[in-house]
Amino acid sequence: MSPALSVKTAPAMAPDDEFALAVIDGLSAPQKSLPCRFFYDAQGSELFEQITRLPEYYPTRAEIAILEAQAAGIAAHTPPGSVLIEFGSGSSRKTEIVLAALRSLAAYVPIDVSGDALAGAKQRLHERFPALRVIPVIGDFRAALTLPNELASRPRLGFFPGSTIGNFTPDEARALLAAMAHTLKNGGRLLIGIDLRKDVARLEAAYDDAAGVTAAFNLNILARANRDLGANFDLEAFAHQAKFNDAESRIEIHIVSKKAQTVSVCGKTFAFAEGEKIHTENSCKYTIESFQALAREAGWTPRSVWTDPDGLFSFHELMIVEG
Repeated sequence: MSPALSVKTAPAMAPDDEFALAVIDGLSAPQKSLPCRFFYDAQGSELFEQITRLPEYYPTRAEIAILEAQAAGIAAHTPPGSVLIEFGSGSSRKTEIVLAALRSLAAYVPIDVSGDALAGAKQRLHERFPALRVIPVIGDFRAALTLPNELASRPRLGFFPGSTIGNFTPDEARALLAAMAHTLKNGGRLLIGIDLRKDVARLEAAYDDAAGVTAAFNLNILARANRDLGANFDLEAFAHQAKFNDAESRIEIHIVSKKAQTVSVCGKTFAFAEGEKIHTENSCKYTIESFQALAREAGWTPRSVWTDPDGLFSFHELMIVEG
């Protein structure tokens, strides 16, 4: 049996209570908002899997192509007996590409808030890689992680695909990278996916597809409030919106009220004006140079960088060197 890992998090709160608090706080603010981390209930996760297969949604295909092309080289530069730590692992499906090449790992440590996703990933990985030691951690990947004693001194390789860091503001991203550096320690490496700036039409289409799957994914957070909190959102009275903010270099995603209306959540009433927006997500886009500058500010030294043939997406290797 693998020893449990220590992860320093805030005091535990029931999922429904945490969601309820976030919804009430977000809808009470002058600029209404809902945190994107609540997109991923069972229905939301299934919708996101559909998004990754859409013709407009290039990031998943481009990133997989990069990983498949570079996995052998990544493995060649990874010392035997290393620990692979994935931040926000989800289903770990992209990770399988790297794991297939990293045959001499001491352990794979996926970190995610979803125990169900971790359990499913562990079972699937055990079937494909029966000799691989998998130590799941349920928790916030931004928290400090303490490895068991027998793994603590081993080389560490971090993995953060999907351009998830784009959901954070630059200041938040810098703090997150610094926290990852603390977890991975001196000499640790980080492999991280970064979506690149490109033609605005292509960017906006990736977040507002013709089939309406991304719209359903965004609006599902209201449906989740109805299901889990007894709210009475009329989904037909709200619309999905995804626009690129050039000055901030990010896609900004909102839910827009189609009319003046009121909604009840947990016994509280919230008024919406026609055209009023609920902010749900940002997705920052970088150039290679701007991301490398951000990484340096967080204490990392950029090493290799790879892109797909069309230059849509990038994958970066960073190393932490102290003193």
